[in-house]
Amino acid sequence: MKAEFQAKKVNENVYWVGVIDWELADFHGYATPQGSTYNAFLVLDEKNVLIDTVKAPYYDEMMSRIRSVIDPGEIDIIVSNHSEMDHSGALLSTYNEVHPEAVYASPKGVEALKRHLKPGFEVLPVAEGQQLSIGKATLTFMLSTMVHWPDSMFTHYDLDGGVLFSNDAFGMHVASTERWADELDPARIRFETAKYYANILWPTSKAVLSVIKKLRGSGLPIATLAPDHGPLWRKDLETVLGWYDGWASGSTRENKAVILFDTMWGSTAKMARAIAEGLGDAGLSVKVMPMSKSHRSDVATELLEASAFVVGTPALNAGIFPTVADVLTYVKGLRPSKPPIPGAAFGSFGWSPAVQKKLAEELAAMGVELVEDPLQVNYVPGSDDLVACVDYGRRIAEKVLAERLDS
Repeated sequence: MKAEFQAKKVNENVYWVGVIDWELADFHGYATPQGSTYNAFLVLDEKNVLIDTVKAPYYDEMMSRIRSVIDPGEIDIIVSNHSEMDHSGALLSTYNEVHPEAVYASPKGVEALKRHLKPGFEVLPVAEGQQLSIGKATLTFMLSTMVHWPDSMFTHYDLDGGVLFSNDAFGMHVASTERWADELDPARIRFETAKYYANILWPTSKAVLSVIKKLRGSGLPIATLAPDHGPLWRKDLETVLGWYDGWASGSTRENKAVILFDTMWGSTAKMARAIAEGLGDAGLSVKVMPMSKSHRSDVATELLEASAFVVGTPALNAGIFPTVADVLTYVKGLRPSKPPIPGAAFGSFGWSPAVQKKLAEELAAMGVELVEDPLQVNYVPGSDDLVACVDYGRRIAEKVLAERLDS
């Protein structure tokens, strides 16, 4: 059918009918310079099914893609895997246009959609493992609670090798006309998948491990992973499952230290450079992240596979510098504490010598394992101070590497 936007074929009976958001630059505090997609899927059978919708402003584009395949009025069922508004924002408009026989969601999804949309129509709850025949194919529902909201669920389609519509799991914020991950640069795909995990799913790692175990034990065939953000997966699915296993368990941490700092007059920056020297001399790779050029979500991404977190702040009004405090608040919410990341605090002060102690206390509250007392310099570091900073970095690295060797 003629339409402004065309559906893209996933397999014989499944079409991508989502939208590409080239303009998205921030996703509630997570920098998304690559944009994103909001993926929705049309499944054709005796009962035609729409899996998820899109962000409300893109409703017309989604409907155009649907019209390129069928009349939207031929949609019989809508499945809402997740109630967050980038997936459910267009649900009410879609329902009012197509008048489906039924809308399905998880039990928690039913509650959340009522609160989000005040829909005025019934949303039917599905149970763990419940199946729905749509003709030749069967849909199986799998609750993926807290991956990453209480209402999250997966929907499995059993034909064409099997498709797992995984909502926010296995996705990434990447805008691209390519629909498959294997069509893009592998290094970019791994980085963006890691960034997405670090900033979206890291707080729910325990649930991630549980769901992956359940998924592997389900016996459901899966030839395609179809998340709701970014490209789809059709090759080496065990690779992305392995990444998730490693990130959720903390087993993919590398011999790498992240140094986060900001500076007022350059003193804390000098200390950071000297500490980096010591860390590197003792065998850790080092990622130095000055807040003048680093975003909180990139700090989280680097921390995902780091084995040390060293943070520096100058004193401002007897407190932690605001840009550093912002990142600590953000990272604390991601709960990167299992297993604990070793770390330390440092910085320059004028007449408020307690600030680095406050910083160390903040790190400890985040679950960081402090391996050294805070290192402080009054005003501008001299040669002896910088030598002490190099030694400080070396001691941190030696302790981290020794601990990793023992574990």
